Amino acid sequence: MDTGSDKPGEVAVAPDRVGAGEAADERELGSRAPEFIKARRVLHMSWQVGVFVVGLAVVGAGVVMLPLPGPGWLVIFGGMAIWATEFVWAQLVLRWTKRKVTEATQRALDPRVRRRNIILTTVGLVIVAVLGGIYLWKFGLEMPWKIKNQ
Repeated sequence: MDTGSDKPGEVAVAPDRVGAGEAADERELGSRAPEFIKARRVLHMSWQVGVFVVGLAVVGAGVVMLPLPGPGWLVIFGGMAIWATEFVWAQLVLRWTKRKVTEATQRALDPRVRRRNIILTTVGLVIVAVLGGIYLWKFGLEMPWKIKNQ
């Protein structure tokens, strides 16, 4: 059995890769291409170009979906995840985004913030209901574009 050591009786232990500021689930930065691709410079460069083009197409589709029907932001983040398989800058952007989304989720789940949001939503709905009631009292079920000047 290969223990990774030259001396008998010793067992090689993998070093702990988690630093003081890193979470346990964060992977190291860099290319995630297979080793046989990384070993050949031309193949690795063409792999990076392919990943960039595919990621660009996905991000472009997400940008188009922002004003049109479709999950625009989800597709954009999917394209960023494709880029993050190869490019460090995309990995850093994705880590920052994940951290901010987690922080926003924690803030939204805070009981004081939830209470405030419920109160503001209720006040907004009451205002809309009052305005709708005034409209119905004054004009009835007549559509706004069919109301004649009075």
